[in-house]
Amino acid sequence: MKTINFSRTNNVKFFRTLNKKVNTYFKENNIKRTGNWKLYSKAIIMFSLFLVPFILILTIPMPQWVMLLLVIVTGIGMAGVGMNVMHDANHDSFSSKNWLNKLMGSSIYILAGNVYNWKVQHNVLHHTFTNIKGHDEDIDAGRIIRFSKHSKWLPVHQFQKFYSIFLYGLLTINWAITTDVKQMSSYLKRKLSYGKFPNPKVEWTKLVISKIAYYSLWIALPLLVLNIVWWKVLLGFFVMHYTAGMILSVVFQLAHVVPKTEMPLPDKDGNLEHTWAVHQLYTTSNFAPTNWLVNFYTGGLNHQVEHHIFPHISHVHYNKIAKIVKETAAEFDLPYNEYKTMTRAFIEHFKQLGSLGEKPHAA
Repeated sequence: MKTINFSRTNNVKFFRTLNKKVNTYFKENNIKRTGNWKLYSKAIIMFSLFLVPFILILTIPMPQWVMLLLVIVTGIGMAGVGMNVMHDANHDSFSSKNWLNKLMGSSIYILAGNVYNWKVQHNVLHHTFTNIKGHDEDIDAGRIIRFSKHSKWLPVHQFQKFYSIFLYGLLTINWAITTDVKQMSSYLKRKLSYGKFPNPKVEWTKLVISKIAYYSLWIALPLLVLNIVWWKVLLGFFVMHYTAGMILSVVFQLAHVVPKTEMPLPDKDGNLEHTWAVHQLYTTSNFAPTNWLVNFYTGGLNHQVEHHIFPHISHVHYNKIAKIVKETAAEFDLPYNEYKTMTRAFIEHFKQLGSLGEKPHAA
């Protein structure tokens, strides 16, 4: 894979200026960049949404239609834990205490994922090479969906604005079944890591043990405890994942695959036009920045611009530093992409899918 080089001269003062202003904000207000009581309270709420319905299903006799509703709530909680707890923790911003970040980051194992894979795919590839085809795996959906104008066009893409939404729900169930194995094999072979390169044998052992524990919890235990046929347990497992996968996929797409964001490619020597921080401004977009519920539930991922420039700052601070980022971007005549509502961002995303689904004109 070709080495990518960000510019070291184009608007280099932007991040220095912005970083100084943000540092001043935290210093003057005497607050830490990591999580606080708001985040810890939210963690309790999200874990409760995720686990309490599951416990109720296992312990209290109830009609199967009620079970199905509780499974959907579990999926909502699953996405909530991922966005609010696991995400901050694996960015080392949940707490100033390293052991607590590791503990909360390990919640990914009961969400069907893997810490090593997630940190490489998200922290290293996505946050470094945002929206760059061939490097950011988040815009690579294989052949079925074309997220980038640099991806090969196929006739089926003409219809992707209609069928893609139905595929979004498969995100986390793919984690559970195939994605982790494929990613670990690829990342270890390429010697990728977030921090010190781990022992491959240890990582494979963790993966196998965590998957056995995961399936034991979410499939074997209900099969043993509940007096229902096996396929209904699998259906509930699927519905939980489909709910969480739909939420997580949509949140990501609204931040990166919309008309306002760019998908630049490096030149033949691997050089990009912008510095890393400026690149983030061009490739990310906020949505519904003033909507309290969206901000609360998505773990601040609607403030994607702030998150990408300051991934080690907890999302509970994004509302406050957003004004600083926006004003500094304007000061340097740089873009600050945002959609005022989630509905508008949703509509624009599917417009973008329609545009990307059109057959490219011959050069």
